[in-house]
Amino acid sequence: MDPVLKAVLTSWNWRLEIILVLALAGTVYIRGWRHLRRRTRGRQRPYRPGQPWPLSASWRLISYLVGLVFIAIALMSPIDVMSGQLFFMHMVQHLLLIMIAPPLLLIANPMAVMLWGLPDRLRRPVGQGFSRALHRDSGSRKLLRTITSPGVVWLLWVIVIVGWHDPNMYNAALRSDFVHDVEHISFFLVSMAYWWHVTGAGPRIHKQFGLLGRIIFVLAAIPPNMMTGVVLAFADNPIYAYYLDIPRIWNISVMTDQRISGVIMWIPGSMMYIIAALVLISQLLGQEERKPNLPEKVWATDEALLAPGLKK
Repeated sequence: MDPVLKAVLTSWNWRLEIILVLALAGTVYIRGWRHLRRRTRGRQRPYRPGQPWPLSASWRLISYLVGLVFIAIALMSPIDVMSGQLFFMHMVQHLLLIMIAPPLLLIANPMAVMLWGLPDRLRRPVGQGFSRALHRDSGSRKLLRTITSPGVVWLLWVIVIVGWHDPNMYNAALRSDFVHDVEHISFFLVSMAYWWHVTGAGPRIHKQFGLLGRIIFVLAAIPPNMMTGVVLAFADNPIYAYYLDIPRIWNISVMTDQRISGVIMWIPGSMMYIIAALVLISQLLGQEERKPNLPEKVWATDEALLAPGLKK
């Protein structure tokens, strides 16, 4: 095996703070999921299309844990180690934090499940605190509704995603571990807010998007993401000076590295949102199929069969 490749595959950046946060999040969710599973055992009816899935559905647990695994891979695996050497590895890391982990976590509806996962002495006060903070007439709910409205979230998402690709910001993130962590946290948080609207996960403090609105909202992420990727892929010169000052590995030039990164952001990155839109479109079509047919006496009349413009 190539010595460089061997070194890469065995390079894991084990960070205690990340391990503790992920372990705590996973433990609380598993505990809450098991609690709900026990409470609903024997009372769950077979799932029917159009009905909401129960919180204790097995796929929710799998989705949440897989989302945590992707965060761990992004922040501690060789991907993180190599992100300081190869631009395209840094782009893969961002894709995991922006487009993969957040929807996996949110379709598991973690807030409600994790409340049940808290110790008994904490569950009631924490639940009451959330109830007061999110009460319909509370100022905190109104503030949260304002700063997380769909338009604001879209604008913040564009500013964060495009802003961190500014050469000065990007070079600073690569040269400072603290700035790098801030970059990753901001990517993750703004993406969680974005996918929150797409998935419809709790708490539901906004007017619920219909499926058509969610389709439009998720597709609205594609233009700024795609344009950034296209700029990187077709630039004539290196954009980030940091990669000019480090040794190159595997004979990958700076420009080739930059073009690969742009293509990753442009095509696979945009595909994540297209896939989400297709899932929502399938749900929309399923709703149409489940609508009851009108009885014949309603539609089989002269008036109903006439085109609206021909009616007298």
